[in-house]
Amino acid sequence: MSDSAHATNGSASAVDVAADDENGATGSADGEGGAANAADAESGEYTFDDLSVVMGTYNEEEAIATVLEDIDEATDGRAEVVCVDGSSDRTPEIAREHGARVIEQEPQGYGVAVREAILTPDRPVVVTTDCDDTYPMEALPEFLAEINDGADVVSGDRLYHGADAMPAFNRFGNHAFAAIASLLMGEGVHDTTTGMRAYRRDVVEEIGWTENTGLSAELLIRPLMRGYDVRERPIRYAERLGETKLDPIGGGAAIAKSIVTVCLEEQLRRF
Repeated sequence: MSDSAHATNGSASAVDVAADDENGATGSADGEGGAANAADAESGEYTFDDLSVVMGTYNEEEAIATVLEDIDEATDGRAEVVCVDGSSDRTPEIAREHGARVIEQEPQGYGVAVREAILTPDRPVVVTTDCDDTYPMEALPEFLAEINDGADVVSGDRLYHGADAMPAFNRFGNHAFAAIASLLMGEGVHDTTTGMRAYRRDVVEEIGWTENTGLSAELLIRPLMRGYDVRERPIRYAERLGETKLDPIGGGAAIAKSIVTVCLEEQLRRF
């Protein structure tokens, strides 16, 4: 399969991976996020020193060291790493040993942890990821390049390459979530629930986040429906290390509810 990104019908622009090096990234949207596109013109482009990689962690001692080592390798050890942790195993200890900033929190769900994680650092670019080694940290330079090219949000599209490492039921559900969101927004998206995205700090600070299990979808839907420059970039998705913590039925229902709720709230906000 070619690395050229799929076509989209709405404001979520697909990045042409094959053409990136020669032609730059594609797509933009005008709206509330327009001011963010002026990307620090006086101070120049963002570097890894401006980057925070954040995650919620819960009993991921099998994978956390690998993820943090991959982040260090991809960013020359210059990115800040923040873990909001509710673990009962050695995850926070391992994270600290690898130089991460760990904020301990009673387990309250995915969204509560990730919301704390994205709002904690003060560097101008924030990247969310999961701590189960499913996401390609070697793609961090490409995500940062998209931000420097003017994107407000860069969303990793796991489904473009097929996501064969993902359980079939989860893969079907993620396609369904994207279809529902696209219909309700009136704008095409390909992967609504990916955990790997880059954001300009002002985007995460200006929007009020309300969801828990469905936060990953909310983090895409609200910026897109408010006119920010949102781009989907194909990424490879790997088999997770350790056991999954998400109930596919209960969690899926909560995500679907969040998608409907957030889309309707954003539609009403336009009136």
